[in-house]
Amino acid sequence: MGDFNAAVVLDAIRRSVNGLSRVELGHSTGLSAQTVSNICRRLIDRDMVLEAGKASSGPGKPRTILKLNPGGVYAVGVHLDPAVMTFAILDLTGAVVHRSRSATPAASDPDHVVRHIVEEIERLIREAGVDRAKIAGLGVATPGPIDPERGTVVDPPHLLGWHLVPLRDALAQATGFEVIVDKDVTAAAVAEMWAGGPSGVGSFVFFYLGTGIGAGLVLRDEVVRGSSHNSGEIGHIIVDPDGPPCGCGLRGCVAVTCTPQSLVRAAVRLGVLTASKPNADARETDVQFSALCELAEGGSDAALAVLEQSAGRVAKAVSVLTNLLDVDRVVFGGPYWSRLSRVYLRRIPGLLDELTVARSIHRIEVAGTGVGEDVGAVGAACLVLDHTLAPRAARLILG
Repeated sequence: MGDFNAAVVLDAIRRSVNGLSRVELGHSTGLSAQTVSNICRRLIDRDMVLEAGKASSGPGKPRTILKLNPGGVYAVGVHLDPAVMTFAILDLTGAVVHRSRSATPAASDPDHVVRHIVEEIERLIREAGVDRAKIAGLGVATPGPIDPERGTVVDPPHLLGWHLVPLRDALAQATGFEVIVDKDVTAAAVAEMWAGGPSGVGSFVFFYLGTGIGAGLVLRDEVVRGSSHNSGEIGHIIVDPDGPPCGCGLRGCVAVTCTPQSLVRAAVRLGVLTASKPNADARETDVQFSALCELAEGGSDAALAVLEQSAGRVAKAVSVLTNLLDVDRVVFGGPYWSRLSRVYLRRIPGLLDELTVARSIHRIEVAGTGVGEDVGAVGAACLVLDHTLAPRAARLILG
């Protein structure tokens, strides 16, 4: 109960723009004045909270304002994408202290990738000048499916050779940090809650656009992970019944019509792009996709048509989710979002409005991520902050 109450107080301070006094914390949390005072004393002693001046709101002596101490706790995040890896160190407020990115090396060799991750983490910590003792842990965002109990990555479709890879234990042993492994789409949704601003409040779907496509779900400020932590697999929603065949046996699924690979293939068929070498990997696809988006931006009608067709298909997939879940908004993000944002934000809001069943009652807001292109790595670090600091009813369950 003490840990839960402390997390409630920390969360209230974190969500306040200008900080809160002890009296205001009592009102907002429902805790007694003595409980709030005791918790705040402990948090100040642990360097997690600072007394940040006085504020007056009428008669009586000014109240002492409490804010998070940015340097009290840090978290490291890694986003493993088949094409590119991103790294970030966050302070207690969720602000990025330092970040980096690099091409994913020989993604089919898990041992090689793990060594690269460890080297990059150590370099990042040195460059940031962060006290290692203040790092609460390491979060890793990875393509699914995952086994959260064992911390393993289980045969992701875009990471060939990753069969039951014990990623959590391998990184914990190599770094000495507590490690949390979660799906990239879930990490992105957590990042939006912690650092996205208004777009991360309430109930929303985070539509993740990476080498693969998935969805993270937040309902009433709570992340929904599913019974095995593998929710968000939307690749087999049909968005074009006459589209190309999918490995699942259906036609026109998201997985074969909306991913960067499928858009590149469509552009090659139309002569917009020249065919790349056979069996092109994720990095080659990334290069080709960038070329497609640059052509569309430069005035190529054929290239623009490929992207606009994908926007229509994505709108159909999104409508399935928003009609089912009745959320406030859909937030787009991920490594490929910035290259698609102009076309998608122009086309999808109107298309989604037409497909929304309850549009006469409320409209679905469409937004780009407030976190930025490194939402996966930021989200991975936010997993650590969320695990360490956020209040959870499960903490009250007696073993």
